Amino acid sequence: MIKNDIWITEKANQGMIQPFHPELVRRLNNNPVISYGLSSYGYDLRLSASDFRIFRHIPGTVVDPKCFSSENLEAAKLHKDSSGEFFILPAHTYGLGVALERIDLPDNVTVICIGKSTYARIGLIANLTPAEAGWRGHLTLEFSNSSSADCRVYANEGIVQLLFFEGDRCAVSYETRKGKYQDQTEQVTLARI
Repeated sequence: MIKNDIWITEKANQGMIQPFHPELVRRLNNNPVISYGLSSYGYDLRLSASDFRIFRHIPGTVVDPKCFSSENLEAAKLHKDSSGEFFILPAHTYGLGVALERIDLPDNVTVICIGKSTYARIGLIANLTPAEAGWRGHLTLEFSNSSSADCRVYANEGIVQLLFFEGDRCAVSYETRKGKYQDQTEQVTLARI
């Protein structure tokens, strides 16, 4: 069953989401922001300003998930103007960022991470990503700029929404099986085997 704002608040107060905003934030210091915080049936995470990387083309190389080279990524510059802090994701490229909030899931809850409509309407697609029961850390987030224009991706503002699904306790949680992406820091985590 999908969980509501009451349940999310209760679990966040027990440490499931840090830091936690118990309402949907749409303005900060009287300036509009891409919303983040608690919604009716989800929680909107923010993009951390700490790390954003863009795939670059290196002639003669192939990106290989079994042998991923960090040389295929370049750090994006953090820009700032009156609209806020942001990264630029060039047209028709793919980038990796990281959530500002740290998640610590109970062993009977799985999260689905989906994109926000504000970004989808300008061509920025967030990869649909699960975080399994018992997972904890800062989610690495994946984005594709499907438009023919460069796109601003705002740091410290809403970027994706988490939907929480509770079920019966599983026999083996992500924590129990020592999942390879457990305890990710607030830095982009590269593909692992």
